[in-house]
Amino acid sequence: MSEHGYIRWFEQLRATDVPVVGGKNASLGEMVQALGGEGVRVPDGFAVTTDAYWVLLGAGSLAAPIAAELDLLRRGGKPLAEAGRAIRRILARASFPDGVSQAIVHAYHELCRRAGSPAGVGVAVRSSATAEDLPEASFAGQQETFLNVHGEDELLDACKRCYASLFTDRAISYRERLGIDHARVALSIGVQVMVRSDLAGSGVMFTLDTESGFPDVVLISAAWGLGETVVQGTVNPDQYTVFKPLLRDAELRPIIEKRLGEKARKLVYAGGGSAATVNVETTEKERRAFVLADAEILELARWAAAVERHYGRPMDLEWAKDGSTGRLYLVQARPETVQARRRGGLVRSYRLQEKGPTLVTGVAVGEAVVSGKVRRFASPAEAAAIEPGSILVTEMTDPDWGPVLKRVAGIVTDFGGRTCHAAIVAREVGIPAVVGTGSATHVLVDGREVTLSCAEGEVGTVYAGRLAFEATEVELDELPATRTRIMVNLADPASAFRWWRLSRGGIGLARMEFIIGNLIKVHPMALAHFDQLQDEAVRREILELTRGYGDRTEYFVELLARGIATLAASCWPAPAILRLSDFKTNEYAALLGGRQFEPHEENPMLGWRGASRYYSPGYRDGFALECRAIRRAREEMGLRNLVVMVPFCRTPGEADKVLAEMAAHGLERGRDGLEIYVMCEIPSNVLLAHRFAERFDGFSIGSNDLTQLVLGVDRDSATLAQLFDERDEAVTGMIRQAIAAAHAAGRKIGICGQAPSDHPEIVELLVGAGIDSISLNPDSVIAVRRHVAACEQKLGAALRPVPAAAPAAARVTAPEEVETPTAEAAAR
Repeated sequence: MSEHGYIRWFEQLRATDVPVVGGKNASLGEMVQALGGEGVRVPDGFAVTTDAYWVLLGAGSLAAPIAAELDLLRRGGKPLAEAGRAIRRILARASFPDGVSQAIVHAYHELCRRAGSPAGVGVAVRSSATAEDLPEASFAGQQETFLNVHGEDELLDACKRCYASLFTDRAISYRERLGIDHARVALSIGVQVMVRSDLAGSGVMFTLDTESGFPDVVLISAAWGLGETVVQGTVNPDQYTVFKPLLRDAELRPIIEKRLGEKARKLVYAGGGSAATVNVETTEKERRAFVLADAEILELARWAAAVERHYGRPMDLEWAKDGSTGRLYLVQARPETVQARRRGGLVRSYRLQEKGPTLVTGVAVGEAVVSGKVRRFASPAEAAAIEPGSILVTEMTDPDWGPVLKRVAGIVTDFGGRTCHAAIVAREVGIPAVVGTGSATHVLVDGREVTLSCAEGEVGTVYAGRLAFEATEVELDELPATRTRIMVNLADPASAFRWWRLSRGGIGLARMEFIIGNLIKVHPMALAHFDQLQDEAVRREILELTRGYGDRTEYFVELLARGIATLAASCWPAPAILRLSDFKTNEYAALLGGRQFEPHEENPMLGWRGASRYYSPGYRDGFALECRAIRRAREEMGLRNLVVMVPFCRTPGEADKVLAEMAAHGLERGRDGLEIYVMCEIPSNVLLAHRFAERFDGFSIGSNDLTQLVLGVDRDSATLAQLFDERDEAVTGMIRQAIAAAHAAGRKIGICGQAPSDHPEIVELLVGAGIDSISLNPDSVIAVRRHVAACEQKLGAALRPVPAAAPAAARVTAPEEVETPTAEAAAR
């Protein structure tokens, strides 16, 4: 057979050549031919075709003994390890027919000439099976790769070891499980000029979020040295997330997350001209530094997006950076297979099939049912080694519990309500919680088997023992459409992509304070005035957190900007309404360095919070950092679907001060399409809605604070809990009046409080009054959306149409001119 039958250069290959050169090589050739014009770089090389493999098997009469070993394995005559070892020995001892070895050696010398190194160039020798890297079956990692191979003898030896790796134990087992005939799978070999990533770094890329299937990002992992450490998961790499829809605008830098990995070790060549590699410890400087600069992250992301567009499906890619030249390369590309096999629009609902003794009850968070062992802890430090799948029982949680809460199956607390930390985190992580039980830490015995149910209404219950339950799946595409926009409330960027299918209507409340409390952890004034800090221990802690930042305020701005950009990306291009920080003074004081800058207040709920802080000398410099972060997310990253919302704005005069402060920091209402909303959560916001409407583009009703202030009930008071009711006619009257006044002024109005999630009658009121949007916690979206659709169908033509944006010169109606609809009118 001619040399051409055994060797194909990458530039001669297309994706349709899988039977000849395997999936990996066909994909590399496809990128060379189709994507080189878009700047995608692939190391030069050639493929040893499957013809060479078949000739090797035929010339050595190897097919029969291999088939015999596999037959023994299937009949139970040999264990997998023995059969695999025997087959690999057969291939390793085989001799290449002269025509095959001569073709490989000749191509190698030509590759050296093309690389400008006639004396010899280091190459990577990669296996490429004909059944691998297909959308329905991923063989990634099943066969071997050999790096830094030099010379003819090393190359031929590496080729034979590639053939032998077609029958590793894991490869045999994998094909058996998928029902793929071993005799129909051939191996091609790719030989590429070696990218000297041992002198720089390498990693992997996916063109979607691998956990949630969110399709609009490129996820890049990076570590120092050769890429096997990332592929095999032996190091904690850097992680970068890039928002794909904005990549084509060269002026934008849509890197929405940069997470520094530990990168404790790196894989490098052992030296001495050998192909062997060795793991060595990284330096302190390497551990503290990102592997890639922003420009390199964006270059890789653009390549990934181009590859995905070309193939028309999500892709899994490997990249490497040459430390000698500084150039980036793609070294592998295959279809992503995990999310590709999942049905995209399914959401689960749960129902208990039996009941057991009730141990404790509290407020239900989420609508799931889980069973597990109780693990009772007083602090996150104690719980650091908690077993996955446990039911965490504790008095209450705060941001320090974050890593623990992401590993457990459910949460039970003594204290807290629907808006407490444990409740919000549980919703976003997607686990159920029963909060505010009052006695869980005393009643629930450590190690006891329990079932936690939040699928029975507002009350969550912890039952003794493991109870039977069923989970049913709901197809989101089958949910009814609604005139009322359904949005979601989110806070944690790490969980945002989990809810992307539910948030296509937008985010009605993105809580900035959760990003500050969970990710940043430092009071902004302590960064703006670091030199004035008096507590030496706090200074040291902040220095450690901000290491690597010459300007410590940049630490706050960068983390906040990336956090809010991630939230906005999860629902893009729908609006993401970002509420400016709304900590109370006691909560601000709990941030690192906060006590020096916060006064003590007897009633922080009614104290120095929301709008009153932003123009105050005591917080103005901190607010400037918030504005910088928002501008970066909108202008540099391009997330202009961000809408800014001002909380707890008591008077129109205060609104003017806040808007002036924002404009001074480049956030001018109307500039570059910036909309600014105001929370409608104080009676004055309702009574003077016509004047607030002159200053803001829309309203969002905060039913928790509005109920508190209309009824004069502390929403956190256990003693007065029975009086806190959003359904009270005084509160519902205020809600109706707010909706009517906003619409009379040509302004949009929604609701982002807890009331619609808890009370069906509130949903009926809102729909009847013609509210524009309802924003819900993710766990409530499906049930409330169905209820909204039913209400809209019942009311039919009586529904007010969705308003268009108000004209610039819209007449603003005074409150005395607004007719507040009665319950009977709303029902009509």
